[in-house]
Amino acid sequence: MRSLILLLFFSIYCLNIIIGQEIAQWRGPDRDGIYPDKNLLKSWPENGPELILSVKNIGKGFSSPVMYNGTIYVTGMFDTTDYLTAMDMNGNFKWQVPYGRSWLYDPPDTRSTPTVQGDRVYVVSGTGRLVCIDTGTGKEIWAVDVDKDYHSEWHRWGVAESPLIVDDKVICSPGGKENSLVAFDKMTGKLIWKSGSVGGQRSYVSPILFEFNTIRLVLAMTSTSFFAVDPKNGEVQCSYQFYLKSNEPRPSGAILANTPVFSNDEIYITGGYNLPSVMLKLAPDGKSVTEKWVDSTLDNHHHGVVQVNGYIYGSNWIHNNSGNWVCLNWNTGEVEYESLWNSKGNVIYADGMLYLYEEKSGYVGLAKADPAKFEVVSSFQITEGEGQHWAHPAIFDGKLYIRHGDVLLIYDIKAKQ
Repeated sequence: MRSLILLLFFSIYCLNIIIGQEIAQWRGPDRDGIYPDKNLLKSWPENGPELILSVKNIGKGFSSPVMYNGTIYVTGMFDTTDYLTAMDMNGNFKWQVPYGRSWLYDPPDTRSTPTVQGDRVYVVSGTGRLVCIDTGTGKEIWAVDVDKDYHSEWHRWGVAESPLIVDDKVICSPGGKENSLVAFDKMTGKLIWKSGSVGGQRSYVSPILFEFNTIRLVLAMTSTSFFAVDPKNGEVQCSYQFYLKSNEPRPSGAILANTPVFSNDEIYITGGYNLPSVMLKLAPDGKSVTEKWVDSTLDNHHHGVVQVNGYIYGSNWIHNNSGNWVCLNWNTGEVEYESLWNSKGNVIYADGMLYLYEEKSGYVGLAKADPAKFEVVSSFQITEGEGQHWAHPAIFDGKLYIRHGDVLLIYDIKAKQ
């Protein structure tokens, strides 16, 4: 009996370790574009920070790289297939393996950023195949054809999602008339729950875990609606139809591609194409949301926003090739500034500074997170790689990661002691 009790406690201990492991994922540890690195440079040399690594042949793609336990993981497209590459910090490939068919229509490049925890990495192909891969060998452990098996309905650009890990589950959002969200056992791929449908096609949004007081929810989007589910059982707790406030028809190319951002009991969602952004307030029981304010200035396309000290920073959509940089007051929705700098683009945050990557010409900027004014302190241009500058930057261990097409560039942004 004593041996059985000890074995039980040991099993529970091991399970807690597996569940509690750190995760490397889309837009930082909490999927909010905020990176925890400190003691970073507050300005760069004229030609930018020191380039310490340039790696080619990772495949075409708009996905971001992640770094976990000294290994870099990045996805890319070769011919008609999505591949996952693992490399060491010197750029030497450990393995490069296929994981599913790419989205083959314009634009076809790979979009899914890997999610890594422990000895497993999770990724979704451009046609909705969810795969779990061994980090050491690159061997496929299990796979589920999510979009086929759970009857996804695609929008015109296929799948652009990074899987979310919550406790013992890995979660994807196929959308469609049957299953807006599905969860699988992260160790085996066995289905745990299906959420049912809130309506709308598959969006391009990666879901996020919301935690405030005693409430835990997974926040996700379809092409028409924001919704929140209980991560234990997949039951939909609340939903909100995200649409044009006027009587104008929704633009045919309109996409929802931004992971929601939250603070306390408030949730901010935004999309481009003149769709108004909205601040939602969650009810104390988590069962409903109400509009706190609506804004028509920061209609972020697919570049993400960050919330820093009560202000929202990002770029807006003027048309597909143009946009300005905007700061909103989180509490009121008041526009603090709207400023021109090249074009619209991606934004992340670390150590008091905004890192900008504009999509038109590939300029990378370092700006102060200051609601009083938009000030780019330093900038440089990405000249390696091909295609659109759409991949979101990332920061790991004092290094800035920029992906452009089939090239990965890593810069040293650590301040010298």
